[in-house]
Amino acid sequence: MINTYHQTKVTKFLTTLIIVSALFSCSPIKKEELKKPILVDKTASKNVISLHKKLANIAKKGFAIGHQDATSYGIGWNYENDTTLIKSDVNEVVGDFPAVYGFDIGHLELAHEFNLDSVNFNSMRKLIIDAHKKGGIITISWHLDNPTSGSDSWDKTPAVKDIINGGIHKDKYELWVSRVADFLKTLRYNGEEIPIIFRPYHEMNGGWFWWGEGNCSTTDYKQLWQETVVLLRDKHNIHNLLYAYSPNKLNPNDDYLRCYPGDEFVDILGIDIYDFKNSDTYKNSVINDLNIVKNIATEKNKLFAFTETGLETIQTPKWFTEVVYPAIENSGISYILFWRNGRLDHHYMPYKGHVSEDDFKQFESLPKTLFLKDINSNLN
Repeated sequence: MINTYHQTKVTKFLTTLIIVSALFSCSPIKKEELKKPILVDKTASKNVISLHKKLANIAKKGFAIGHQDATSYGIGWNYENDTTLIKSDVNEVVGDFPAVYGFDIGHLELAHEFNLDSVNFNSMRKLIIDAHKKGGIITISWHLDNPTSGSDSWDKTPAVKDIINGGIHKDKYELWVSRVADFLKTLRYNGEEIPIIFRPYHEMNGGWFWWGEGNCSTTDYKQLWQETVVLLRDKHNIHNLLYAYSPNKLNPNDDYLRCYPGDEFVDILGIDIYDFKNSDTYKNSVINDLNIVKNIATEKNKLFAFTETGLETIQTPKWFTEVVYPAIENSGISYILFWRNGRLDHHYMPYKGHVSEDDFKQFESLPKTLFLKDINSNLN
């Protein structure tokens, strides 16, 4: 078993070398392919520019594998504030960490010590710094509370109108953004800002968040996004962000761009799709929706990614190798983020002893799945 596993890793490495050689030996790149991307932040840090370039290079060779809260906690363990003892369920299974680390800053706006999933913000900072130091890519979502009702993100009380255009809770919201900015400014390594993919107000075409479908107008949603960018970038001088726009799975009549705040306010196009124990439907949605995103991203000269996905408890046989991989193999995404391992009844990555452990090992050995070691050794 050990020899077979190492053979697959050697095969994967050689395949990557062949792909890299092909990329550099091809005929000259067409001029239109050299079009320089225009970032949301014209004064973005050099590390942000490097991250953007890294993501573009990853997409040419495969896709970076990500996991939400990968090092914050897992099944049966929690991070104990010691960066010499960093672990993850993914690493326990395949001997490598994810290439993309997801974090969420919900409740930071309330000046709480812990986020909505009980991750200490000081610990989160240490884990972000550690992930960056190791060459990982950081993406941050924000499940912020409802500013009007005082309840959580899933409270559908209309609130967007109250925090834009001088709304009654505008001051409260600007305070919340300032707290986010203060935290982002502490994310530094060797004196330099850590580049972050920031993904706020996601799944806006679904109706489950206060910023979602039916709970605010399209115009107000766009205004919220734009004002948030302006506050972070121009008022608080945050220059270490790439901004990601990520609707939920598209229904037949959905317009991917319906809530799009504009090219000048988005760096990465994404989409969130989950498998609700119906693999054929999931696979078809992934193929269809990622193709739509790809076409729009190509037209707009934007990066694109599979920004959130998973199958809760992963009981479908060979889900990673026979459902996910074929659906994304030729999609052109730069990364895919699987959701968190919160509990035995709520996890999206296998852990030691899991029924999908062997399938995930095979998934890891496939040519286009890029984990932390892969993006550090083959893509620089």
